[in-house]
This record gives sequence, structure tokens and C-alpha cells, in this order.
Amino acid sequence: MQGQPAPQSKSETSGNPLERMSHLLHDDMKKVNDLILNRMESDVAMIPKLAGYLIASGGKRIRPLMTLAATRLYDGQTTRPFALAAAVEFIHTATLLHDDVVDESAERRGHPSANVVYGNQASVLVGDFLFSRAFQLMVEDGSLEVLRILSAASAVIAEGEVLQLSLANDISLTLPQYEKIIACKTAALFAAATEIGPIIAGQDPAISAMLREYGFNLGMAFQIADDVLDYTADQDKLGKTVGDDFREGKLTAPVIYALQVADEGEQAFWQRTMEDRIQREEDLPRALEILKKHKSFAKGMDLARSYARQAQDQLKNAPKGDLRDLLIELASFTVDRTY
Repeated sequence: MQGQPAPQSKSETSGNPLERMSHLLHDDMKKVNDLILNRMESDVAMIPKLAGYLIASGGKRIRPLMTLAATRLYDGQTTRPFALAAAVEFIHTATLLHDDVVDESAERRGHPSANVVYGNQASVLVGDFLFSRAFQLMVEDGSLEVLRILSAASAVIAEGEVLQLSLANDISLTLPQYEKIIACKTAALFAAATEIGPIIAGQDPAISAMLREYGFNLGMAFQIADDVLDYTADQDKLGKTVGDDFREGKLTAPVIYALQVADEGEQAFWQRTMEDRIQREEDLPRALEILKKHKSFAKGMDLARSYARQAQDQLKNAPKGDLRDLLIELASFTVDRTY
């Protein structure tokens, strides 16, 4: 059965497409949030305390929203996406907890990261707990196909983490290698989150494949834009320290583009700061100067836009309506946002 939420009132049509989608799917998202809070409970007090610290810290909930939207494009009634959207958010939150430990991050969404507040051991173990909760929710849904998709995405995310670690601080990192890392770490979960929507709405494999491609390309655009914003955003809006990737020696699209055309002095600069990890106070301003000189930010955003366009192309045959329009708009917003 095909169906979408009721049309938005005029008061709900302001704001960016992500905010408007949240308004449109407000009732569904409330059920997901209630389920998240319920399922992160445990008799071990540290678990809900630490999980709640990150989950309540202002995340956009974009991945569970994708599951809801991809389902509601085709079925306005089924309650199945609630538990699966919660599972998607648990997988995402678990990866954030693990990421921050691996990256030794000090901040997340403008607050001290969970590993700083609670320690590395607790962060890793609560991340494991959230992965387990996600799998419980998947099993409760009862679909082997959904379980296959989300479990495969979880494995790919872990592979991406290991791949990134194996290539860390290596200035010979190529653009295809970088794209492979973010395809695993970010785009895989976006793809899975959207692919399962049509499946639980009873659609055929071609429809779920179409939504999977939309999610994958959206995730790629989202992460590449994020990596550019790490250098260019307003720090207060970004919710983390600008230049964190540089300080961590993380090779992302802007630096890769700059390295492709670097002269001998610039090559030595990137070698010292990113590979040898010898950084001085004046190095970030120097890095920004080099990146601007070689139009690295513009090149990065062009790459992100190419993925955003591919995402939009996937929705040509999706059911017309507010949700399709918002999903198309969201792909552009992902690249044009300032935070």
C-alpha cells in the first residue's frame, strides 16, 4: 500500500529540507526516539548514562530519518520502520563512540567527546552494547533480508575503519582510496538505511536498489562536504573545532587535491605536518593558504555535488509528493550547508 504523511501546513514549510522532513515525519520520529531511549536502558547504570550523553547531544538523526522517509514513500501505515530506524541510529552511535577512541577526539558536536568524559574503555564497551541492541532490534523485525543488509553495512563500516587506520597519515593516499574509505565508513550506512525502507513497505528489489543508490550517493556527498567544512565552516555552527582533520593528520579531499599539484615546498609541508605529525601554531593558517591557492575547497565541493546529483537522479521514478521533493532537496542541502 502506497501512502505518505499528510501535507505540511504553511508553518511547517520553513527551514532547511532536513528540518522540514523532521516536521513532516514528526510523529514517526517521536516513536523512534522513544524506542531509542527505551532500548538503551540497562541495569548497568554506566550504559544509559554514556549512551544518553552522546545520543542526546544534538545529532541530526539523518540516518533514521532516511529509513522513515524511504518507507513512507511507499507505505504510510506500517510500524516496522520504527525499530529499524532505531537500530540504524544505534549502529551510527556505536561507530561514533569507537571512532572517537581511535581518533583520540576531544570534541563531538560541540561538547567534550564521550571518551574524554567517561574514558576509552567505557566508550568502546558501550559502543559494543549499542551494536548488540541494534542486532536485537533487527532480529525482532523478523526479516532475514533486512538483517542481511544492516549486518553487511556494519561489517563494511568496520572494514572502513581498519582501512583508514592502515592508510593513516600517508600523503600518498589517492582520491580513489579516500573515496573507498568514506564509502565504507559513511555511505554504507546511508545506503542500508534507505534500502530497507522499500523492503519493509513490500516493494520489489528494483525499488529498494534505487533507494540504496540514493542513500549511498547522499552519504558520499554528505561526507565529502563535511571534510571540506572541517576547514571552512564557522566553528560555532560546525559544532566541533575547525581544522581537526589537519591536526589529526587525516588526509581528506581538500588536502589530496592540493597534494596532486604541490610544489617541492608544499610537498615538504604536508610531509612534516600530516605524515611526520610535526605541527606548529602557524601551520593551520599555512595549510588554509595552500588549500585556497589550489582551489582545493572548490574541487572538493564539485566532487560532493557530483554525488548529490547522482542521488537526485535516482528519485526520478519515485512517487511524487512532499517526501520525494524533500529527499531531492536534501541532496543539494547536504552540499550547500554551512555546518
